[in-house]
Amino acid sequence: MALSGKQKAAMLLMSLDTMTAAELLRGLPADDVEEIAMELARIDASEQHDLREQARVAREFYNLLQQRQAQRFSVRTFLSEMLVGILDKDRANQIQSQIRETIEKKDLFVDIRQAGTDELVLALEGEHPQTIAVVLSELAPKKSQEVLGLLKEEARLKAVCKMTNPELVGNRVKQQIASTITQRLKSLKGETLVERPEQTLRKLAIVLSGLEKEMRNQMVDEIAKQDEETATMVRHLMITWEDIPSVADRSLQEALRTVNASKLAMAIHGADEEIVQKIRSNISERALATLDEEISLMQEPLEKEVLDAREEVVKPLRDANEEGKLRVKGR
Repeated sequence: MALSGKQKAAMLLMSLDTMTAAELLRGLPADDVEEIAMELARIDASEQHDLREQARVAREFYNLLQQRQAQRFSVRTFLSEMLVGILDKDRANQIQSQIRETIEKKDLFVDIRQAGTDELVLALEGEHPQTIAVVLSELAPKKSQEVLGLLKEEARLKAVCKMTNPELVGNRVKQQIASTITQRLKSLKGETLVERPEQTLRKLAIVLSGLEKEMRNQMVDEIAKQDEETATMVRHLMITWEDIPSVADRSLQEALRTVNASKLAMAIHGADEEIVQKIRSNISERALATLDEEISLMQEPLEKEVLDAREEVVKPLRDANEEGKLRVKGR
């Protein structure tokens, strides 16, 4: 027999911890709470306590949630569909409003977390680095990394610096940030990023870097005949700061020997942890001690200083690539 709405609700509540279950029931009319409580008692006391059926109901709930998230999750729509099987439409609407208010009070960033990556990047465009840092810190690590990778380089660096040197941000400021970005996301619903020229050239550069040296140089020379500036950019984009984790250890060790400790210390300031660890693991113990000393003595660098230092670290890698001596994993 098909389960009623109240039976499903009871089974779902049995899958939750006591506090969460109580929070979901809060605000329901006493009669409805009593009926669901009776269903809970019947299930617990009878052979109907089927763990497989309970898991099926939980999966049904989860699948509905996933579907709504894929379509930009709407608390109002979701709760209407779930509660209408238990209550009449008017009461379901009343309860969904109460629950939505509760959710928004507890989690100001709920809509931001559920937004698409492209939408988030567009919403953060032109925002203050502190705003970007706050939003990134509220996202899951994987999504935060995706968004960070799509931001413009200057904005990305400033935001990372804010995250590595966090300032105290009060609840009122967080609320303002959440409200501003949430409103912007509503106007950007479904929009996607337009690929920037450097992204297109980066793809071309990676393809060319995998070719034999003579063929690669021939292709780049051909580009230079049309546009020398574009050819130079393609050469630079063959190896970037973000490629360091993929560079073979021996190639990286040879390149790092040509970079002085003060420049290296500045280059890794605010850098991704994977890059920092890759660099630290490919210098000698003596060089590592010198690097740590430079870091301890270094003042807060300017963004341009960090970018220039990173270019100095990457330059010997590019030179090795031009000579056909650089080894990069996956190419």
